[in-house]
Amino acid sequence: MDIVESIQDLPVQDPPVEEFSSADLTWTKFGNSENHDDAALIPYDRVDEFIIGECSNLECPTRFHIERGRKRKKGSLKEYADDEYLEYKLYWCSFGPENYGEGGGILPSRRYRLNTRNRAARPQSMRGCTCNFVVKRLYARPSLALLIYHQRRHVNKSGFVCHGPLDGDAIGPGAKTVPYICNEIQQQTMSMIYLGVPEENILEKHIEGIERYCASNAKVNSLASQYVHKLGMIIQRSTHELDLDDQASIRMWVERNKKSIFIHQDTSETDPFILGIQTEWQLQQLIRFGHRSLIAIDSTFGIKRLKYPLCTLLVFDSRQHALPVAWIITRSFSKPDVSKWMTALLGRARSVEPGWRASGFLIDDAAAETDPIRDIFGCPVLFSLWRVRRSWLRNIVKKCNNIEVQRELFKSLGNIVHGIWGASDTAVALEQLTHDFVDQTAFMEYFRSHWVPKIEMWLSTMRSLPLASQEASGAIEAYHVKLKVKLFDDSHLGALQRVDWLVHKLTTELHSGYWLDRYADECDSFQNVKEEYIASTSWHRALQIPDSAVTLDDKNRLFANVSSQKDSSIVHLVWNPGSEFSFCDCVWSMQGNICKHVIKVNMICESHQGYQPSMSFQSFKELLVSLSKKPMEDSISQDLSMAWTMQMLEQIRNLVEVTRADDIGTVVNNLLLQWASRKGRTGVGKPSTALTTLPSSKRSASRQKTRRRRRLSTLT
Repeated sequence: MDIVESIQDLPVQDPPVEEFSSADLTWTKFGNSENHDDAALIPYDRVDEFIIGECSNLECPTRFHIERGRKRKKGSLKEYADDEYLEYKLYWCSFGPENYGEGGGILPSRRYRLNTRNRAARPQSMRGCTCNFVVKRLYARPSLALLIYHQRRHVNKSGFVCHGPLDGDAIGPGAKTVPYICNEIQQQTMSMIYLGVPEENILEKHIEGIERYCASNAKVNSLASQYVHKLGMIIQRSTHELDLDDQASIRMWVERNKKSIFIHQDTSETDPFILGIQTEWQLQQLIRFGHRSLIAIDSTFGIKRLKYPLCTLLVFDSRQHALPVAWIITRSFSKPDVSKWMTALLGRARSVEPGWRASGFLIDDAAAETDPIRDIFGCPVLFSLWRVRRSWLRNIVKKCNNIEVQRELFKSLGNIVHGIWGASDTAVALEQLTHDFVDQTAFMEYFRSHWVPKIEMWLSTMRSLPLASQEASGAIEAYHVKLKVKLFDDSHLGALQRVDWLVHKLTTELHSGYWLDRYADECDSFQNVKEEYIASTSWHRALQIPDSAVTLDDKNRLFANVSSQKDSSIVHLVWNPGSEFSFCDCVWSMQGNICKHVIKVNMICESHQGYQPSMSFQSFKELLVSLSKKPMEDSISQDLSMAWTMQMLEQIRNLVEVTRADDIGTVVNNLLLQWASRKGRTGVGKPSTALTTLPSSKRSASRQKTRRRRRLSTLT
């Protein structure tokens, strides 16, 4: 096969099938006589379809992960070759690259034995597979991707097939009938065991998974049944107490699970205890859903009941559900300690995806340190009202018996919060609240002791930071409720005061639950799990309520009625409609949660005049108004305001253009920078000057003159 040295000679291939693999492409040797690989050009927007096709290889089913990635900004290169990248990603088969198996011998990790001596009893996923390829988004043509396959066969360094049905030694004797159990099947089985699914159902799903590798028969079913039963027994007998001393137990757990730890600081005289947990799957979700998106934080969970409070970092997945991507266990919230674990977390994400960055950070505590977020993540900070709303509503229901008093009291507290944009005096509003509800002694004592000393701090934070939407607040609250159910429903006496118990709960039951939710949604399996996952937030449940089920009080706008979808005779009353501090009489709302009826009523109120806008929209409006305020004429402030406004306008315009465009190439062609199309791998993009196009007869000049020409060419 001839070797091609220029990308200009490679045709662009666009297979007509929905998902395609390397077998559907024509590969060309690209490089030089000494170093060349198989290469092909495809549209960049079809890279994901190519990867899906490669993972569906019948001979070697697998999944590819990003081993390394790099990015460049447009315009960062003055001179560039035609194969220079705008984005670079190295994909490697998930069965490699460790355990290379030099000499062609059978690896110990390939043995699959079910015996009582081997407590681990599970095969390893690192099989030494060298199959890998590179995806380059071309700098000169961003709408195209260059695929470079370094090794197309799923073999180890010795040249032997190392996984899949063709690997006769993948799991020891009988490998032709009992295929290798990949990480995905193993994680699926473990998740179902942790969640308490009956063993019969687990075995059925387990066999369905391994049937992707080979046909099912009596031997497969027998060994699969043994595997599921043994794994279930191991999980049931496992304990969180690796040592009687909690601190020693945690040290042992950290030593055994180094890949799931991004920071560990033991307690000392000068340093507090800090433990940052993030599994490899959570890291993948952080990179996938957190890049150029929002990150939220559920802070200070269990501050009264746990030995150390738990802080959770969340991202919003494809359905805008809150997904935990890191857990931080510490009692210290000082700026230096927060900076430590934030720096470690960001460094871990960028070690996999160097260009990773967040677009916004949602906090829920007015006392949280925001400087580390701005300095380390370099993104805006938003504030969510869900924690203060939940705290007020729960205590109102608990300490006030009359439901009419509950409604008016919650509405009055909401009016105090809404007053942050008006000229109302907080002290006067609090005095009026105390006067109006002087007979509610239980709640007022709670409010005076817990909120009055710090109410100004909370209102100031709400006034200075943009406010998050009800959808985001509802998603964070849904995670908080699920976490509370998992952790505080345990029969172990004194377990809440052990850190190893908390770590065990997080990394087994809670992690398995979210993994199975995402797996069921993406693979369209476990329909009951998928349906529960979709309906796990009040926002998605509100979308299922038809508009006809909502009746507004158009006269006084004091309440709204929502008819139940299960029983038409039940009607829920929502007091103070159109506000984040609406009060519903349903069971879920009476527990302090944002219910679907409140969200649905607020959705309807947005399209009706006379109702106040949501606080998040009001916050956004105030931000725009502050930008549009006229500065002093002919001042630097006016120039700076103009520059900020034009920059924001240009970014919004570009974002709208890219979103509406069917083809990214049409957007690229309209850019001011026009891509050159010269031949030669090292000639594209060089300035066309007389100094850079000298005749060949003068190339024998001295080295000193050549260097001078290079310096001059960079200046011209």
